[in-house]
Amino acid sequence: MRETDVPLPDGGVLHVYDTGDGGADQLAVLWHHGTPNTGSPPRPLFPASERLGIRWISYDRPGYGGSTPRPGRDVASAAGYAALTADALGVDRFAVMGHSGGGPHALACAALLGDRVVAAVAGASLAPYGAPGLDYFAGMAASGALSLSTAARGRAEKERLQESGTPYDPEFAAADLAALHGPWSWFEEVVGAGVASGHAPAIDDDLAYVAPWGFEPAQVRVPVLLLHGGLDRIVPVAHARWLAARLPAAELRVGEEDGHISVLTAGDEALSWIRERAGG
Repeated sequence: MRETDVPLPDGGVLHVYDTGDGGADQLAVLWHHGTPNTGSPPRPLFPASERLGIRWISYDRPGYGGSTPRPGRDVASAAGYAALTADALGVDRFAVMGHSGGGPHALACAALLGDRVVAAVAGASLAPYGAPGLDYFAGMAASGALSLSTAARGRAEKERLQESGTPYDPEFAAADLAALHGPWSWFEEVVGAGVASGHAPAIDDDLAYVAPWGFEPAQVRVPVLLLHGGLDRIVPVAHARWLAARLPAAELRVGEEDGHISVLTAGDEALSWIRERAGG
């Protein structure tokens, strides 16, 4: 995997990743990471991506890893960062895949980059804050509800909560713990790197999730696969059901015994789904 820094138009850099070998038949999939992570593509899915001829590209969201902070960024800004990443790597069209907080960022690309995006996968994705007809916090772990409701009151409140040292309990399902002790122990690596960037980028993420996203789900016209765990307490499955009802070309797959992490065990199937939608 190659890593490089791409200059940003307003100064600073975007740290990007690329697993491509230059093969013309490879399909690029742009990975959008969760909170707090870095953008290193999901290593547990590398065997399936190699079999399917998929090239991972990705970037550290501003503030994480090697990317310059951009306080005040919204979810829609992901489309611009994705376009810069793809342009720098010589990629014209690509699919997007995001997990957790990466889900809204993947949908932003699908909504705003026109026919450059061929398909989208969003796993355990949040829905917009204040979405009509959605009880946003119902079924959410108390720690998560506290974190996001505090973010909704502004940066100062969120920073005070972060500095208080209040513990965070994701209330993982049994399947999550099994996944984290198996192939998806990879999360220890990217979460550790994300936390090493300090609190600021995660605060920026949470503020973006509960602010207007900068696009509407109805703008997403490409095929979308929504993966969600029925036992997810970090992002309750009601968020995926809300999105599925409003994305024009969405398919929802719920793993009834899955949680927030174990839903990614369906990642191989999701990559096959992308390949089919992309015509290969």
